[in-house]
Amino acid sequence: MPRTNTYAMNFYCKLTVEMTTITGKKRVTARRTRKPKNGKQGAPTIADVAAYAGFAPMTVSRVINGEDNVRQETREAVQAAIAKLRYSPNQAARTLAGAEQVRIGMLYSNPSAAFLSEFLVGTLEQARLSHVQLVVEKCDVDQHEDKVVRELLATGVDGIILPPPLCDSKRIHAVITKAGALAVAVASASPRAGYLSVRIDDHKAAVAMTRHILSLGHRRIGFIIGNPDQTASAQRLAGYKTALTEAGIPIDNSLIRQGLFTYRSGLKAAEQLLSVAKPPTAIFASNDDMGAATVAVAHRHHLDVPGGLTVCGFDDTEFSRSIWPELTTIRQPIAEMSRSALLLLLKRIKARREHREEDCKHTLLDFTLVRRDSEGPPNR
Repeated sequence: MPRTNTYAMNFYCKLTVEMTTITGKKRVTARRTRKPKNGKQGAPTIADVAAYAGFAPMTVSRVINGEDNVRQETREAVQAAIAKLRYSPNQAARTLAGAEQVRIGMLYSNPSAAFLSEFLVGTLEQARLSHVQLVVEKCDVDQHEDKVVRELLATGVDGIILPPPLCDSKRIHAVITKAGALAVAVASASPRAGYLSVRIDDHKAAVAMTRHILSLGHRRIGFIIGNPDQTASAQRLAGYKTALTEAGIPIDNSLIRQGLFTYRSGLKAAEQLLSVAKPPTAIFASNDDMGAATVAVAHRHHLDVPGGLTVCGFDDTEFSRSIWPELTTIRQPIAEMSRSALLLLLKRIKARREHREEDCKHTLLDFTLVRRDSEGPPNR
């Protein structure tokens, strides 16, 4: 997997990458640098953003400051306008107003490069808008992750963002709790006590996808489970079973195979499903990486997708749109989840600095079922 700063190369804002070494490991610190003004035209203002997005300047200000009383679709529209105009709030004014520098750490260890890329871009974008210094550190699961967390906390970060699978790590949770540090778990189906969290309803999303596949006429639906160490995996499996039970279809364990959220594990699971005596006519994979692997295995078996096999995924990463046919999938708003996580953590950090108590919050975002060319009725 390439270094984290490589993922940010296509990100529209200019970043300065500062490398330091701690116990022989490299750490990437992303900082915002001001883009030079155009000689013919001044930098865009908050009024320009408001006019472009079609909202009042006060609404734009609320989005920039991460306030709660803004609808999700409004927040996304304003953020799109900010990105389009490359608007940057006046850092000098914030400094004169006495704003303190906030330093937030983000740990990563996700086998899906597509998921990680979208997550990082969203985090970097919000860090730039919120004038937060972001420290990004790789942390492999079951390879001394507790040590990595202690080293990151020792650098003086104010809080830590934990995307999957680290959001469900018991060892990381123990270190953070003992240190009394702040953390936000992203995409954990069962956030731990004391954590902030941002997620979708994985169970409900899996129910929706399975019902959709049933509506196409399928009755033998295979399912590829995600990593057993992640809480979202169990919820997606439970959602699949709930929808089948609702439809009066018995659970057939021969149609359920274990995966690890990786492309390679998807190849193995799909091969097993298509090799049973009576193979499924549709396969629902717990993420897009495994869904893409299923399409590849179907082609190996000379099965047309979707004519001979319907394949559906989960996440709606770039992977789902870069294969043929493109995957029907559940859109998990990954970039929006990472932005919301940073804002939620920033709000808690400010409350702690001001010695204010604030209830632990859990943000639940909407999912969307996205229909594409990998679906169809059975035996078409």
